[in-house]
Amino acid sequence: MRIRLITVGNKMPRWIEEGWQEYYKRLPKEVPVELIEIPLTTRSKNADIKRFIQQEGLAMLSKVQTADRVITLEVTGKAWNTEQLAEKMAQWQLAGQDINLMVGGPEGLAPDVCQRSDEKWSLSALTLPHPLVRVILIEQLYRASTILSGHPYHK
Repeated sequence: MRIRLITVGNKMPRWIEEGWQEYYKRLPKEVPVELIEIPLTTRSKNADIKRFIQQEGLAMLSKVQTADRVITLEVTGKAWNTEQLAEKMAQWQLAGQDINLMVGGPEGLAPDVCQRSDEKWSLSALTLPHPLVRVILIEQLYRASTILSGHPYHK
């Protein structure tokens, strides 16, 4: 099992990079996580946003293999607590399936990405800045991995 965070946006602020790196280096080797950044298409005043979202979605989907599990992060998805995430991670490890966590850009995910989704996950009913989502995700993957290893970090 490998977990890929496929996200629209690059050139993150330093504090986002540092937050990602802090939890990435804490993850055990049994929880391999890869960050794949899809460049955000430059928006202009008269930009065709729908076309940009579609292009970004195609770029995201090009990173996914047929047998992979795709989980889209959407406000309308199901909320999981940390223990539920740990249970899901245990299931993913047993299945041996690669997991793709999909995070869209400022306007959200392309419809094609949402259609390919096997599961929809909501981190919060709040609208979160997309750069911050990657830090929350990596921290929660780390926290869930501590639960699976019996470490009390999650309490």
